[in-house]
Order: sequence, then C-alpha cells, then structure tokens
Amino acid sequence: MRKIMICFAAGCAGALVNSLVVWLSGKYGITDVFGVAMAPALTPAWIYPRIVWGGIWGFLFLLPIWNARPLAKGAFLSIFPTIAQLLVVFPIQAHKGYLGLELGLLTPVFVIVFNLIWGWAAAFLIKFAR
Repeated sequence: MRKIMICFAAGCAGALVNSLVVWLSGKYGITDVFGVAMAPALTPAWIYPRIVWGGIWGFLFLLPIWNARPLAKGAFLSIFPTIAQLLVVFPIQAHKGYLGLELGLLTPVFVIVFNLIWGWAAAFLIKFAR
C-alpha cells in the first residue's frame, strides 16, 4: 500500500511541477516565441484535473522496469501521458486537431518536453521517498 501511495503522490507532485512549467512557459512567452498557442491561466479549474491525472499516471511507476535507473524510467513512462495528450486530449476533447497542431507546429515537441518534466520529477520524488 505504501508503494501505491508514494507513486500516486509523486505523480501528483510531478504534475504540479509540470503544470507550473507549462504556465510559466506561457506567461513569459516561451511557447509564443516558437509559435505555440499554449498559455494557460493558473486557475484551480485548470490545475486540479492535471494534478489528479498526474497521480493516476503515477501508478505506472509501479511497473517493475528500470528500478535502478529512475530517470530512464521517468523518461520512458512519460511517453504514455504524451500519447494520451496528443492522440486523445487535443484532437478529441479539446478539438485542437491531430497532435494539437492547431496550437502550433511545435506543440508535440512542447508536450514531449513538459511530460518529460513530469516523469523526471515523479521519478526523483519516488527515489527519495523510499
């Protein structure tokens, strides 16, 4: 039970770090410089679901792969929320086109980087929570 709680909490914390990076990137115009219209407002309605989903994705860290290499594991597991974001959330739920390309041509690159931050943050927290 302890491992399950640690993975969920680390996924939530990773999502908080990810969300703050996404928000700061939009606030300071980093995404805009690259032609990506991704500048969310930091509101409870935006951040709360991201944190909950981050915790749910954190359960992936229970998989017994690369336990000795947490950063590699975090990078690998970040692929799953990236695929979900690009193939389900953007095109189906947010109506932003396939891979979110209506937000800009480099949107997939930003999604990969942002989710990599989630994976590394969660992996780091799991490593030091054990």
